[in-house]
Amino acid sequence: MANVIGVRFKAGGKVYYFDPGGLDIQKDDYVIVETSRGTECGEVSQGPHEVPESSIIKPLKEVTRPADDADIRRMKQNREDESKAFDVCEERIAKHGLEMKLIDVEYTFDRSKILFYFTADGRVDFRDLVKDLAGVFRTRIELRQIGVRDESKMLGGLGICGQPFCCSRFLTDFQPVSIKMAKEQGLSLNPTKISGACGRLMCCLAYEQPAYEFLTGITPGVTSYVHTPDGDGTVCEVNVISGNLRVRLDKSPDLPKTYHRDQVAVLRAASKKGSRRKGVGAAPPPQKEAEQPAPAQESAPPQAPPPPAPPQREAAPKEESNAPKPSKRRRRGPRRGGKPQNGPAQG
Repeated sequence: MANVIGVRFKAGGKVYYFDPGGLDIQKDDYVIVETSRGTECGEVSQGPHEVPESSIIKPLKEVTRPADDADIRRMKQNREDESKAFDVCEERIAKHGLEMKLIDVEYTFDRSKILFYFTADGRVDFRDLVKDLAGVFRTRIELRQIGVRDESKMLGGLGICGQPFCCSRFLTDFQPVSIKMAKEQGLSLNPTKISGACGRLMCCLAYEQPAYEFLTGITPGVTSYVHTPDGDGTVCEVNVISGNLRVRLDKSPDLPKTYHRDQVAVLRAASKKGSRRKGVGAAPPPQKEAEQPAPAQESAPPQAPPPPAPPQREAAPKEESNAPKPSKRRRRGPRRGGKPQNGPAQG
């Protein structure tokens, strides 16, 4: 275990761990620390506490010192200058005709760099813009392209639930969210109801998923056959959050009754999609019976004689090709005999 404090550099931003180094630091204090971007001033969001070594990104840096009044004034001045830099950058973006949307501007604490965050549909060639901004602010310029979820996190706002965005309020990292989560939670798949202001699936689907998975595991599903205090019946509707079930009793199927999951006992679990498909696929047996006439195909081996026939046909031409040879020999025989007869006649 390691003793650390949690420091946040922007509202709703990620919390980074630092070693208090024996300093008396409490929550809501401001401290000066060294980061990969240089010297920064951040707010202590988590007081001294112990965390596992595995959750620390090593090496763990120590707090340089507590921030004094001058540091806090400088930080506030940077925030004021950021709003001015925002207006200047928007003007230069329009001047260069770039298709990009400026989201936020951030000064480093020592003012050695200005970071401009923007969104765009594709890649943007902003080299001329960087040169222009460097000439205006006389410092290092860095432009970072971010996604629509980061945009909502930086700008903030209210979700469809009426509460501030989860991402800008307490979520420090974006977790993967899938449409499967909405299906398992029984939500409407209407994009306007399951999407946030960023146009992506709502973050709350991800961190509520474990609860739904647990409740779904202990709640009988639709089509389950259960035993209730009033008799046996089939579940026709389920609310996993409240644990209430609507059951059509065998003795009164037209009047479903409501029971809590603790009041029923499952006699037969709900059929899954796979089992339903197998049930529908019971038709294959007749197909197998139809295939039983295949024994007729077993008699096909007797039809094999046609294959041997070709070799017989091939053998015949060979004999025919040999037949003319003896005939030629016969012709040559008499010719040789005729020559000697003609010889003496001429003599």
